Amino acid sequence: MSLAPSSPLHDASLPRLGQGFTWEDIRVGQRWRTFRRTVTEADLVNFIGTTGMLEAIFLEDGYEGGAIKGRPVPGALTYCLIEGFILQSMIQGTGLAMLELNKRILAPVVVGDTIGATVEVTGLRPTSRSGRAVVDSRIDVYNQHGILVMSYDAKRLMAGRS
Repeated sequence: MSLAPSSPLHDASLPRLGQGFTWEDIRVGQRWRTFRRTVTEADLVNFIGTTGMLEAIFLEDGYEGGAIKGRPVPGALTYCLIEGFILQSMIQGTGLAMLELNKRILAPVVVGDTIGATVEVTGLRPTSRSGRAVVDSRIDVYNQHGILVMSYDAKRLMAGRS
């Protein structure tokens, strides 16, 4: 079922709740912080089940061959949770593509940890195709103790106003 073109939901003069930034709305050096989120057992179980990361260290509570206390979660899960915050706020409707990603995992995240991140724009280059730009950013992920657990650089293609 599609909406009629005259529907108020098609009215471009109404701001859209949750709409991300266009590349013209941001500048190099600009910083934000995300919300924080506690990683749950359900997050871990659903993620490893969906991805097939059925490794003993993630499956077995107290895995005797593990070097990490608690229930460690894959670094990919930590990254995905933070990208969810970024998508919901910064790039919803304006992020066109992830072009490059360079991730460094610096400390473990375990079930029960609360994570959040800071995002800093480190580069901004309009493309030859109007209305688009490549936006570079550094994302630093911290746990509830203020420990930097992950840092990654992302290069995204973002839409403009036009």
